[in-house]
Amino acid sequence: VQLQASGGGLVHAGGSLRLSCAASGRALSNYDMGWFRQAPGMAREFVAVIKGGSSATRYADAVKGRFTISRSYAKSTISLEMNSLRPEDTAVYYCAARRRSVVDLTDISTYNDWGQGTQVTVSS
Repeated sequence: VQLQASGGGLVHAGGSLRLSCAASGRALSNYDMGWFRQAPGMAREFVAVIKGGSSATRYADAVKGRFTISRSYAKSTISLEMNSLRPEDTAVYYCAARRRSVVDLTDISTYNDWGQGTQVTVSS
């Protein structure tokens, strides 16, 4: 599946941003999809995922209660609503997909398809 992320930008601490990821080429119901991020000098890390064919979601502890992942089958998109942003949320955010699997949803190594990344910068 091909992925195209958008919606990043610069925001002050406490502000909000919405990221979107357009998917093409496959039915989203067959894919687990998620958002991951990578800060400068850091490893890429899990942020939020939504299971294919289900409404089940998982969130990293650092974003729980502030970020919400959602999916539109009609628009073939997933979104990440980010509220109460903090400077430590600054990173390049990537959307990713894998064929629906029973493997841990947060296991980054199992995601095969990646978007190009979108920069999110939160100023203090």
